[in-house]
Amino acid sequence: MTIKFGALLLTGGLALAANAMAFEPSKPECIAPAKPGGGFDLTCRVISNGFADAGLLATPMAVTFMPGGVGAVAYNHINASRPDDGDALVAFSSGSLLNIAQGKFGKDLDESDARWVGAAGVDYGAVIVKADAPWSTLGELVADLQKDPTKYVLGAGGGVGSQDWMKAAILMKSSSVDPKSMRYVAYEGGGEALAALMGGHIQVYPGDVGEMKGQLEAGKVKMLAVMSPERLDGEFAGIPTAKEQGFDAEWTILRGYYLGPKVSDDAYAYWSGQFSKAYQSPAFMQTVADKGLMPFKMQGQEFDQYVKERVGYMRNLAREAGLID
Repeated sequence: MTIKFGALLLTGGLALAANAMAFEPSKPECIAPAKPGGGFDLTCRVISNGFADAGLLATPMAVTFMPGGVGAVAYNHINASRPDDGDALVAFSSGSLLNIAQGKFGKDLDESDARWVGAAGVDYGAVIVKADAPWSTLGELVADLQKDPTKYVLGAGGGVGSQDWMKAAILMKSSSVDPKSMRYVAYEGGGEALAALMGGHIQVYPGDVGEMKGQLEAGKVKMLAVMSPERLDGEFAGIPTAKEQGFDAEWTILRGYYLGPKVSDDAYAYWSGQFSKAYQSPAFMQTVADKGLMPFKMQGQEFDQYVKERVGYMRNLAREAGLID
């Protein structure tokens, strides 16, 4: 009886010790909500390669692909089948958040149905015109748009309601022009939109800063403004923001990760802590740069709150633009 009681004590003690141990992923995974290649794949490679280079994972992180609806299929899968899986991080982008804001991930799912845990990095919107365009500042372009918004065509790689369309709408709104009055042409991607700009089919391309590096260096385009909260560092430091030119036109293209809504606090704290360490690692930050992103160091509860506020902001924009009721 004494032996059995001692065995029970030992077993109970081991159980308590196991419960007290910090969370460690057994099979870490990053789900890219798209086919291989493209932005979601890139986002997963940032964490899978970057965390490995920084020595933050004892077990290699697998990357799996779950295409559909700019993240909608993956969001529904995590909520329905793996809401408490602490091993699985899912990549998202601002495009994902915009679709959540418009109810495109399902009428019963919104931004509260995930635990937003950390950022990979960011890019920013930009107002781009041909190098020989008549405008040298955003103010000059806006003055002409205000005179007759139907005279100029804006175009980008996304249809009505996409984040590229939203950048154009924000530019219009900040210029006191009704976004519904703008002439907008949707293309299959940024490459087609840029070709249309160079061919004179559109006059303004609300694109992204990062993708314009080569075109700027070649002298083919002008960037009238970056849609960032403040001036960027490095090679884009000479380009003014829209805000400093008097226009409240900001668009941050965020890439990051979420966990399921029922993931334990221990698992959430583990991943939040890993991101905090990663941001201090030169190896991880080099991976971010190599993937064409700019630093954005935010994780844990602060990041969760930031993402939810961002979705709310997008929801208001979509409502004002007549995209949702």
